[in-house]
Amino acid sequence: MGDQKTKREERIGSTSPSRVVPPSSEESAVPLLRELVAHLRKNRTQLREEWARRITEAKLLTAMTREEIFAEATSVYDNYVEVLETGAVEALQAYARDLSERIIPRGVETDEVVGIVLLLRDVLARSLFAKYQADFQLLNRILDAYEPAANRIANTVAVGFVQERERIIRQQQEAIRELSTPVLQVRERLLILPIIGVIDPQRARQLTEQLLRGIRTNRARVVVIDITGVAAMDVTVANHLVQTVEASRLLGATVIVTGLSPEIAQTLVTIGVDLGKMNTVGDLQGGIEEAERLLGYKVTPFATPFSETSQET
Repeated sequence: MGDQKTKREERIGSTSPSRVVPPSSEESAVPLLRELVAHLRKNRTQLREEWARRITEAKLLTAMTREEIFAEATSVYDNYVEVLETGAVEALQAYARDLSERIIPRGVETDEVVGIVLLLRDVLARSLFAKYQADFQLLNRILDAYEPAANRIANTVAVGFVQERERIIRQQQEAIRELSTPVLQVRERLLILPIIGVIDPQRARQLTEQLLRGIRTNRARVVVIDITGVAAMDVTVANHLVQTVEASRLLGATVIVTGLSPEIAQTLVTIGVDLGKMNTVGDLQGGIEEAERLLGYKVTPFATPFSETSQET
């Protein structure tokens, strides 16, 4: 008898509400988010129009037309609601990168992108207040489910925009560096690398890579590196220049360095460079003439019109 009572008490205890494991906050938020998503989709037209109006009033995305703002607002809104429903931010991340790539070149700043996302959050929150104002407890539960998701979306868009902006800036810097260190083909098998401005270690590595690539592509035998436009270089960069000369020689190209300033020459002497291994010429014209001699071209000086006239006289 006592055993039966004990078993009955165990069965009652096993079904007692106090023993039920409460659902996690994420699980309890799912039906609320579904209800929220249904509301946002039902009122899609009204809410996105309100959001686009608020963006214009706040003077955000001023580089874009009203039509462009409304088109982007529609896309962001739909992505926003999709993330609320699925919890997956991958599609939103991809869209944020695509959006950033299109609007960053037009001068849109990070604070503008963050601002429009926060405006959307505000528009949607006001809509929720209007819908659930008669049921304060349900409103609180809806907001508790909505706010973490909304904050995550805002953070995802902001981070995506910043990352894309940094990527574009790096690309622009790389393009500027390439333009500032062009490898030019003057004749067959002859390249010129004019260097102007400050040379830091990063730029030194880049110009070496460009030069070696140019030597291989053009099957160059002689390269003239003109550093007339470089006022000074530190020991690290000077060593890099020497290594560039040696690397070019390994690829079968002779390097002629022109335009050495007294300061750079002193640096090369200080670091113990064997100047016998470095072919140097005073200026670019002399360097090209020396390169042509090495390639077997006959170098003949151009006569000026004045000298021709004098000879005729």
